[in-house]
Amino acid sequence: MVTIKNLSFAYGDQKGISFPDFSINKGEHCLLLGESGSGKTTLLHILGGLLRGYSGSVEVAGTELSALSETALDHFRGKHMGFVFQRNHLISALTVEKNLIMAPYLAELPVEHQKVDDVLRSLGIAEKKHTKVTELSQGQAQRVAIARAVFNNPPVILADEPTSALDDKSCAQVINLLIQQANAHKATLLVATHDQRLKDMISKQISLHG
Repeated sequence: MVTIKNLSFAYGDQKGISFPDFSINKGEHCLLLGESGSGKTTLLHILGGLLRGYSGSVEVAGTELSALSETALDHFRGKHMGFVFQRNHLISALTVEKNLIMAPYLAELPVEHQKVDDVLRSLGIAEKKHTKVTELSQGQAQRVAIARAVFNNPPVILADEPTSALDDKSCAQVINLLIQQANAHKATLLVATHDQRLKDMISKQISLHG
């Protein structure tokens, strides 16, 4: 489902970051471990098609990302990938429901309003459907971010430091919800983190050293 080979990337004229070769199967869960500056976020952004200009091979769902045009990559990302970021990037002026239906809208997929209820219920926040995201707690907002990431049933879910700002209870809830949602859709889950609390929760782990 996700395979990288001989991958390296440099920002401008800075020293490049080289990444270990690895492959993650469909439905597998994996932690990308490393301290700040080790390239975790860079790698996640490359895998998600948000960063281009790398050298080497990045294949997701049988597609070499560098072979896609910008437009084709946008479509591919919308249909094949869900993102959960450290900052949730929700649209503060909109309700929870409207944030969710942005996912199919941007991917040019039909909007299924019943699915909004189903996804929110599965994450335990059904009663927040018409609430503005500015009125949510941090833990609730992160659940909405997960709901948006899985809304299109993407085969790949990429999460960048999804628990670093959360207390122990919320941390466990968020990672368990990510795992549950990935399992429900047989999705591949890749979590970039330096949060040591997660090491016992996902057994497959790849260490980055910058």
